[in-house]
Amino acid sequence: MTIGFIGLDIMGKPMSKNLLKAGYSLVVNDINKAAVEEVVSCGAKAADNAAQVAAQSDIVITMLPNSPHVKTVVCGENGVLEGAKEGLILIDMSSIAPLASQEIEKACAAKGVKMLDAPVSGGEPKAIDGSLSIMVGGDKEVFESVKDLLLVMGASAVHCGNIGAGNTTKLANQVIVALNIAAVSEAFMLATKAGVDPHLVFDAIKGGLAGSTVMNAKAPMIMDQNFKPGFKIDLHIKDLNNALETGHGVGAPLPFTALVMEILQNLHYDGCGQEDHSAIAKYYQKLTGTIIE
Repeated sequence: MTIGFIGLDIMGKPMSKNLLKAGYSLVVNDINKAAVEEVVSCGAKAADNAAQVAAQSDIVITMLPNSPHVKTVVCGENGVLEGAKEGLILIDMSSIAPLASQEIEKACAAKGVKMLDAPVSGGEPKAIDGSLSIMVGGDKEVFESVKDLLLVMGASAVHCGNIGAGNTTKLANQVIVALNIAAVSEAFMLATKAGVDPHLVFDAIKGGLAGSTVMNAKAPMIMDQNFKPGFKIDLHIKDLNNALETGHGVGAPLPFTALVMEILQNLHYDGCGQEDHSAIAKYYQKLTGTIIE
């Protein structure tokens, strides 16, 4: 079986390497030629465009920034559908709008291509160690046929419903993550301003009800002022924008999401868009003139 992989950025590159380690044949493409060369040096083959990737593959995985990128790579000139054979499976692991997933799936179905939307959660560390959480929408039988492949990249792969359900689940995930990081930042600023060591606060509360995977991952980064991106603020802005648009479309109120979106937008215009989303703490640091450390 040959796997095509399109999109070799922070997440896609380690995910593709894990597929190679598991013994899959891989054909890759990305606009970043250095990333392509790095994955090729691990055993992959390079293709000049998405159509060439599809022509050589049984399954194509896309891992791209947002809905327009996926639409272009799949449906555009030299796109996946130009090179696809009938029966090809497309697994879009990007985090995009659910409606966009549904539109792309219709174009795929017209060409005899089966599609799943399968966004991931866990950031770069879990992409590297192959322990991502993968949430999947689409035909259940297609999901079952590729589940073992997905579990090379993730610790879990859960079928959430029809096409678009994976991305709806991912939007719910991103809402929870963003609000968690904001809550951690706010609470640790409270402790710092009150003269209590935030490291001791973290040690005291991480095993209780306030403890979470988000706090365990992001609190040490905040206290070390280490905002090297595992998941960039600009990407979280994209996800929350999709969440808010989806919420407006289905009548789901998202007032706290809108508030955190304003914090992220403020950080973007302060030049922090390419930093990790743990840099939400910088918003509180700017307001108070106090560093959490």
